[in-house]
Amino acid sequence: MAMFFPTLIGMFFNSVLCICDGMFVGHGVGSNALAAVNIVAPIFLICTGIGLMFGIGASVIGGIRMAEGNVKAARIIMTQAYIAGAIIFGAVILCSLLFTRPLLYLLGCSPLLEDLATDYLLWLLPGLMFFYMQSAGMMLIRLDGSPRYAMSVQIVGAVFNIFLDWYMVYPLGLGIKGASMATSISCIVAGIMVVAYFLFFSDKLKFYPLRLSVKSLKLFVRNTGYMAKIGFATFIAELAMGVMMVTGNYMFLSFLGEDGVAAFSVGCYLFPLIFSISNAVAQASQPIISYNYGAGLTERVRQALNVALVAAILCGLAISLVMWGGSGILTGIFLDSSEHAYGIAKVGLPLLGLCALPFALNITFIGYYQSCERAVRSIIYMLFRGIILMIPGFIILPEIIGIPGLWLAIPVSELMTLTIIAVCYLIGRTKPKHPEGTDN
Repeated sequence: MAMFFPTLIGMFFNSVLCICDGMFVGHGVGSNALAAVNIVAPIFLICTGIGLMFGIGASVIGGIRMAEGNVKAARIIMTQAYIAGAIIFGAVILCSLLFTRPLLYLLGCSPLLEDLATDYLLWLLPGLMFFYMQSAGMMLIRLDGSPRYAMSVQIVGAVFNIFLDWYMVYPLGLGIKGASMATSISCIVAGIMVVAYFLFFSDKLKFYPLRLSVKSLKLFVRNTGYMAKIGFATFIAELAMGVMMVTGNYMFLSFLGEDGVAAFSVGCYLFPLIFSISNAVAQASQPIISYNYGAGLTERVRQALNVALVAAILCGLAISLVMWGGSGILTGIFLDSSEHAYGIAKVGLPLLGLCALPFALNITFIGYYQSCERAVRSIIYMLFRGIILMIPGFIILPEIIGIPGLWLAIPVSELMTLTIIAVCYLIGRTKPKHPEGTDN
C-alpha cells in the first residue's frame, strides 16, 4: 500500500491532466483541434514507451542487484539507462523536425487538420528530452524508496500543465500552439525535479561516472539491450496505444469523417485514465515483486501478484461503471453538445468502457512477468492485446456490426488476450514446480 497509493495518486493527476488538456483544446479551440491532437498523440506515446521501457528495465535489474547488495551495479544500470534513452530521444526529435509533414500524414492526418497538427507537434518537441527524464525516473525513484517524491513530480507537472493550458488557450489566445507549449513547459519542470532528486536527495541510486573504454562500451551495449528486453513489453503497451490511435484515426475518418476522429479522440483522452490507474497497480507491485524475486522469496512474489490482481479488478470495474453511467458528462467535458462529434462519442464511450476490466488484469499480469525476468512472455502477451488482435478487430468488426464495431475493437482484443493469459497461467500452476523466472 505504501507503494500503491502514491503511485495511484500521481497517475491519477496525470489522467486529470489529459482530461483538462482535452477540455481546454476541445472547448477553447474546437473539435478539429481535438482531432489534430489525436493525430500527434502517437508520437508522444512512443516517447512515453521508450522512457518506461528503460525505466522499468533499469528498475527491475537495479532492484535485483540491490537485493544482492550490489548498489554500485544498480547505479551503473541507472546511468546507462539515461544515456541510452537520451540518444534515442534525440533521434526522434530530429526526425520529427526534418520530416514533419510526411510523419503527420503517416499518422492519419487530413488536409483540414494539417496546420493544427503541425503547430501542436513542433511546440511539443522542446519538452520531449525532459519528458524522458521524468518517465524513466519514476520507477527508479520508487525503487530508491521514495514513492511520495515520485508522486510529487507527477502532481507538480500536472498542476503546471493544467494552469498553463488554461492561461495560454484562453487569456493569451494561443490556441493549440498554447496547449502544446504548456505541455512542454510542464515536462521541463518535472524533468528537472527528477534530475534534482538523483543529484541531491536520493538514498542509494545516484548517477555513476562511466569509463570511456572499449570494455565499458561493450558493457553499456549489453546492459542497454537487457534493459530494453525487460521493459520492451511496456514499450509495446505505449506503442499499442499509438497503433490504436493511428488505426482508429484511419477507420473513424473513413466511416465518419473528421467528426468521427474528434469523437474517437474523446475516447483516446479518457484511455490514459484507464491505462494510468491500471498501470499504477502494475508499477506499484513491480519493485516489490522484483526485489523479492531477486531475494528468492517465491511466496512473497505470489502474494504480491494476488494483491495486485484484486486491486486491478476493483479499479477496472470502477472505471467501467463511470464510463457506462456518465458517457454524456464525460463527452461534455471535451465537446459542446451541439457538435455532431458529441453524439458519436456519447454513444461510443459505454462500449469502449467494456475494455477497462480485462485491460487492468492484462497489464497486471504482464507487469508480473516483467518483474520476474520473463521478458519474452510479457512481450508476446502485449503484442496480442495491442497489435495482433486489435488491428484486425478495427478492420473486421465494423464490417460485421457497423459503427459499434469501431468502439468494440479494443474491448474484444483485451478480452481475448486475458483469456489466453489466464489459460496459460492456470496451466503453468498445474505443472511441477520449477524455479521462478526460468521460463520466458
